[in-house]
Order: sequence, then C-alpha cells, then structure tokens
Amino acid sequence: MQPESGTNGTAVTEFILLGLVETPELWPLVFVLFLFAYLVTVGGNLSILAAILVEPKLHTPMYFFLGNLSVLDIGCITVTVPSMLSRLLSHKRAVPYGACLTQIFFFHLLVGVDCFLLTAMAYDRFLAICRPLTYSTRMSQMVQRILVAVSWACAFTNALSHTVAISTLNFCGPNVINHFYCDLPQLFQLSCSSTQFNEWLLFAVGFLMAGTPTALIVTSYAHVAAAVLRIRSVEGRKKAFSTCGSHLTVVAIFYGSGIFNYMRLGSVKLSDKDKAVGIFNTVINPMLNPIIYSLRNPDVQGALWRVITGKWSLTC
Repeated sequence: MQPESGTNGTAVTEFILLGLVETPELWPLVFVLFLFAYLVTVGGNLSILAAILVEPKLHTPMYFFLGNLSVLDIGCITVTVPSMLSRLLSHKRAVPYGACLTQIFFFHLLVGVDCFLLTAMAYDRFLAICRPLTYSTRMSQMVQRILVAVSWACAFTNALSHTVAISTLNFCGPNVINHFYCDLPQLFQLSCSSTQFNEWLLFAVGFLMAGTPTALIVTSYAHVAAAVLRIRSVEGRKKAFSTCGSHLTVVAIFYGSGIFNYMRLGSVKLSDKDKAVGIFNTVINPMLNPIIYSLRNPDVQGALWRVITGKWSLTC
C-alpha cells in the first residue's frame, strides 16, 4: 500500500518486511530452517521447565530464575518467528502499522525482563558462594518473587516508553524494512520526522538496561571468583566455577548481540548484518540457552531423562 501524503501524523498504514532473503526460490529453505529452530527452542525450553517442575533437586532459587528465563525464551521467539513463517507461506510481506508497534512492544518487554533476570541469577550465585550462611534468608521465595516482579515492571516501563515515543514519529515516505521483524533502528531509518529524541531515549535507557545489569553482574562475579580462588580443593573450585560458567556464557551472547544492535545508532547504515544480529537475538539465544544450561549439569540431565522416559513423579 502506498503511503498517503499531505497529512500530519502517521501516513504509512503498513510496512513491507523484506525478510531474510529476497529470492523466492530460497523461501522454502528459510521456512524449514526457522520452523525447525522454533520447534527446537520451544521444545527445549518446555523440557527445562518440566525438568525443574519434577526434580526436587532443582527446586532452588537458581532454577526458579532459569524456569522464568525459559518462559521468556519461548516468548521472544514466538513474538517474531511465527509471523515471519506465516508471511513466507502466504507470500505477503505487508505488516500493519499497529501490528509492527505491537511486535516492538512485546519484543522489548521480554528482552528487558531477560536483562534483569540474568542479573538476578548473578546475584543468586554471589549469595550462594560468598554468603552461604545467610543464603536461605536473603534469597527466600518472597525475595525471588520480588526480583521477578521488579524485572517485569522495569521492562514494561522501558517497552512502553519506546512504543509511545515511536508512535509520535511521522512515516510518510518509504515503508520497506530490510529485516524479518519490526524493530526500532529499522523504523528510525524510515521516519520523515526527527528521530533524535528517540535515538537518545534508546541509547540512554539502553545504557541503564544494559550498563547497570552488566556492572552488577561483573561485580557479583568478581566476588565469586575471589571466593572460589580461596577454595583449596581443586574439585571444589571446579564445581563452583561450573555453576557459573553456563550463566556467564548466556550473558556474553545476550549482551554482545544486544550492544551491537542498539548502541551504535547513527554510526553506520543498517545493513544485512543487522539481520544476522536479529537472528542471534530472536532465535540463536533462546535455542542455545537450554543446551548451555543442561550440557554440564548432571542434575538437569537426569531430570530431562526422567521426563523423556516418563520415569518421574511429582514431588515437592
């Protein structure tokens, strides 16, 4: 649909998402790959949730946060991939303006909660290793619920701020987005009004959303590393580091791709590289998390095996 002209406010009523590839012959291959990735991600994270539910050994704060992280991973990939798959099937690449803003809101909501949950998990590891005597009181069920609730509240405020801010922009020119989902940097490129405030807001809030959690995570693990190095037993050191290694891997991938995508606005023109980063944010990260957390964890592996074979019973 051609954008209307001569009006104030939003003139574009829909955007055209080019997707990952513009060659129609490759669409079936892209569909199969992303459908497979979606099923693996949803299945893997549901398996983690089931394992946490049925295994008494996993009824701890760390796995409570991991269960919430699995829910977020399912949400993140569901916000973007199914709509892309439906466009590949229908061969229609148009997305209504309202649907585009809705996708932006939910994507930033879920990613924002992810930021804070990863921080809460680092704090949990700090308390477990550095403050073991007071761990049960400092990380009680009430504290866990408060940390999750605060994460959702902060992420909701962030997502709503960006959505309201971008809804004030005028789109009266090109409406083609060289991406497979709607996101802020791509829409900034299409606006025919100034995006200076929006870019400043994204950078400033992004710095708070990423910078503050990163500082807290680094501080937590600096204390953890110091505590672990004081352990005389090699086996004890190995066990302590193994509980933190998976989380640090997830943090590095998550923040690395996020910083590349959002903290370089105005420096380079958006290109196909952003599609690769988008795949990391929406597909690779959620798909890798269950693998990373279960790969070196015998308790999770045992629980997953019991879920798969049906040799389990619900216990508290």
